[in-house]
Amino acid sequence: MRTDWSGRPAARLIVPAALLALFGAGCRQDMHNQPKYIPLRGSEFFDDGRSARPLVNGAVARGRLREDAALYTGKAGGRALDAFPFPITREALKRGQERFNIYCTPCHDHLGTGLGMAVRRGFRRPPSFHTDRLRQLPPGEIFDVITNGFGAMPNYALQIEPRDRWAVAAYIRVLQYSQNANVADVPPEFRGRLGTPGDMR
Repeated sequence: MRTDWSGRPAARLIVPAALLALFGAGCRQDMHNQPKYIPLRGSEFFDDGRSARPLVNGAVARGRLREDAALYTGKAGGRALDAFPFPITREALKRGQERFNIYCTPCHDHLGTGLGMAVRRGFRRPPSFHTDRLRQLPPGEIFDVITNGFGAMPNYALQIEPRDRWAVAAYIRVLQYSQNANVADVPPEFRGRLGTPGDMR
């Protein structure tokens, strides 16, 4: 007489049915519909209808204590800074070039003439960085425009960290110099390389 259940069709279904019941018990909708607010979704609980709550007065998020007003606003005494708030090194310029190529070239192009790919596709053309007016802008004003936007340009405060905004401003200054330089501006040790392909390293 056989004592195992393998030859009985009904018995063969017991284990799969038990597993299916166990699996089904774990798939309840309250795992999917969690009691939480999705960003930017409204709320009927609060009088202002917003689920995202404003910060309490005086609260400072971790890592957001911004005691150096010049570094974070680009201003001192209500006026745009005429100088950078930290030394601009070669590494800072490379970082500025990287951020510029990511965020700025779609409209401003790689030279800053305002003929980026977005402009060629119908977006409003920004002014060239190489006009006399923009060459004379203090660095703090360039920083402020990146931070707060200007005209048709949106702000990039969320996308670009403050030190990187200064690095972008420094790189824009380098672009301006590059398009308005003469031989006397080139260090003597590099003048022999002028007119040859490649960059000066």
